[in-house]
Amino acid sequence: MKTPFYPSVILTILSFLLILTSCKQEESFPELSTTQLSEAYEKYKEKSISQRRFKHSDVIHLVKDRKGEFQTEEIGKSVEGRSIYQMTWGDGPIKVMLWSQMHGNESTATMALFDLFNFIEGNEDDFDQMREFLKSQLTIRFIPIVNPDGMNRWIRRNALDIDLNRDAIRLASPEAVLLKNARESFSPEFGFNLHDQSTFYTVGDTEKPATISVLAPAYNYETEVNDIRKRAMQVIVGMNEMLQEVVPGQVGKYDDAFEPRAFGDNFQKWGTSTILIESGGYYKDPEKQEIRRLNFLAMLNSLQQIANKSYEKHSLDAYYSIPDNSFRLMDVVIRNLKLTKGVYEYPTDIGIRRKETDLAGSFFVTGAIEDIGDLSIFYGYEELDAEGMEIVEGLIYEETFESVDEVSVEEAFDLLKKGYLAIQVKEGMGLHRLPIMVLKNQNRIPSMINTGKVPNFFLAKNGELKYALVNGYLIDLENPKDMDFKQRLM
Repeated sequence: MKTPFYPSVILTILSFLLILTSCKQEESFPELSTTQLSEAYEKYKEKSISQRRFKHSDVIHLVKDRKGEFQTEEIGKSVEGRSIYQMTWGDGPIKVMLWSQMHGNESTATMALFDLFNFIEGNEDDFDQMREFLKSQLTIRFIPIVNPDGMNRWIRRNALDIDLNRDAIRLASPEAVLLKNARESFSPEFGFNLHDQSTFYTVGDTEKPATISVLAPAYNYETEVNDIRKRAMQVIVGMNEMLQEVVPGQVGKYDDAFEPRAFGDNFQKWGTSTILIESGGYYKDPEKQEIRRLNFLAMLNSLQQIANKSYEKHSLDAYYSIPDNSFRLMDVVIRNLKLTKGVYEYPTDIGIRRKETDLAGSFFVTGAIEDIGDLSIFYGYEELDAEGMEIVEGLIYEETFESVDEVSVEEAFDLLKKGYLAIQVKEGMGLHRLPIMVLKNQNRIPSMINTGKVPNFFLAKNGELKYALVNGYLIDLENPKDMDFKQRLM
C-alpha cells in the first residue's frame, strides 16, 4: 500500500525551499558588471593626466594631499631623497597590497591607481554599495610610486642603476628595503605587482598584441602550485574572463620561470598570493590611455573577487589555458617587396621597430629595420603588401628654411606627395613633429636597407608614389592619417 502524499507535505517542502532561496539571496554580494566597471572609470578618471610620461613632482599631490578616506604616510625616501608614500583604505579582514612603478618608466598602472583612488573617494552614486562592501571586507595598502628617481629620469632602474625588481634579496637599494618592510609590517594575503612590458609581445602565435599580460609568479624553481599561488591563479582567471569581454584575445600569460631575486616571486614565496599585471601594446594607443582603462577594470574586478571570494570557483585549467606570450610584433611589416643587389632580384619582407630616446627633457622616436627576410611568423601593428611596388629614393627640397616653424604639417604632406622626403633648415629646435625628414648641414638623405638602419624611402607602383617610409613611420600618401610624429632634427 502506497503512503499518501498530502498537500500539507508539499507546502512544507516548498516553504523550506523558499527559506533556503531567501537565505541565499541575503548572502549574495554586490558585483559590478564589466559595463559598470567601465562607467566607473569614465566617471572617476583622473583628468589631469593624459600622457604616460610625468615626473614625481607632477603627480605626488595626487598621493600625499588626499584627505579623509585614506591613511597616507611617508614610509621613507629614495636614493635622491624623494618621498615614498603608502596609502591605506578599508577596515576589512582581508589585506591586499598593490605597488606600482618600481621601474621608473612603467607608469600605466600608476595612472590607473589615481583613477581608482578617485573611485574610492566618490560617494552618493550607484557605486556606493560596492565601496562599502569593499571597505568592510578588505584593508588595502597602496604604494603607487616605488621608484621616484627612475620615474624622474624615465628609466627602468633607480638612481644607483639597480633594477629594483632584482633586489628583493640583497636589498642594496633603500626603495627595495621599503617595499620589503611594507610587506612584512602589513602581511597582505594578496599582492598586485604592477608593470609595463614591451609593446612587441603577442598573445601566443597570433597577430594580436598582448595588451595585458598576467602571471601568478612561481615561488620555487619547480614552479609548484601551493594554496598561496593557487589563489593568485584563480583571481587571474576571473580577471581574464572580464578582460575578454573588452579586449578579446589580447590577454597573454608571462613566463613563470622562477627568478629568485624578483619581488613578485619572493612575495609569493613569503606567503602573499601575488598577481603580476603587465601593460603591453594596443593599436593607436601610444600614451597607453586605453590600457590604463583596462588596468582600472582589472584591479577593481580583482578586488571585488577577493572581497566576495568568487575567485574560489575558478579552475587552474582555465589559468593554464591563457596563451603564453610570444615576441612576434613589429611596428611596421612590409611584405613581398622585391629588392635587387647586383644581378640578384629577390622577394623579401622588412620589419621595422621604433624606439624612444630622451633628449633635453623630452624624447624623440627612431625607427630601424629589425629584420629582413621571411617574416611570415611576425606581425605588424601596420602591415603593407608591397607586391608590385618598387623603392624610389626621395628628394631634398631645394629651398632652405630658417627653421621647422616655417613648415606646417599639411605643407610637409604636400612635399611628400611631390617626391620630397626631406627639407633643410638653417637653425631651430632639435625636435619636431613634421611627417618629413628635417636636415641641418646635410645634403643627403641617410637611408640603407640593412638591419639596424633607419628606413627612409618611397614605395611606388607603376611609376606613381604610393607610400613614404620616414624614420620608420609608414605614410599612405593617398590617405595620410593623423599620426603623432616625434622626430629629431638630423
